[in-house]
Amino acid sequence: MPEVIFPGPEGRLEGRYHPQKERDAPIAIILHPHPQFGGTMNHKVVHRMHYAFYNMGFTVLRFNFRGVGRSQGEYDQGIGELSDAASALDYLQSMNNNSKHCWVAGFSFGAWIGMQLLMRRPEITGFISVSPPANMYDFSFLAPCPASGLVINGTADRVAPPADTTALVSKLHEQKGITITHTEVEGAGHFFEEPHLDTLIGTTTDYVKRRLTENSR
Repeated sequence: MPEVIFPGPEGRLEGRYHPQKERDAPIAIILHPHPQFGGTMNHKVVHRMHYAFYNMGFTVLRFNFRGVGRSQGEYDQGIGELSDAASALDYLQSMNNNSKHCWVAGFSFGAWIGMQLLMRRPEITGFISVSPPANMYDFSFLAPCPASGLVINGTADRVAPPADTTALVSKLHEQKGITITHTEVEGAGHFFEEPHLDTLIGTTTDYVKRRLTENSR
């Protein structure tokens, strides 16, 4: 899988790019957890999610936010990281301008960034939001949420309590024209330790495959 360097708002961004042979393959970007707490594009949840999308026929890009690994710049409270994600999507689209489907998947801090990207980019057709930290960050910008997606969290999550995630999903359920699917993995913590990681990937794969056959928002 080629290592790529592409331009971001604060300099170079480092990524891993995994193209399909098909010119019109769907595309996905995967967003990693908090840069100040050890989050990188090689986190196991991000890595496994990357390959799950690739194995479903997606051309996939994951990358390091500014200040992580070989990406230039420094942590910017989520504001700059959202711009990084937009640049990553620009880069991915520039290489794949025949794609009919565009997905974003994010884990923890990456889920918060991914949901904001969703609001900015109407071409995103689906999302996966893993362990969204609804207790730490304001998700009220999702009004209305423009695309259907899957929110997945563990019942034993001590970082982002399940009650906060449930409250977030309840708000999203009130919106018309989209469907938010919410799955709780029994016994899983914030980081989906084994064997829960397999459950996370299996649930994600089933959901995305179903959405791709439905062709719905």
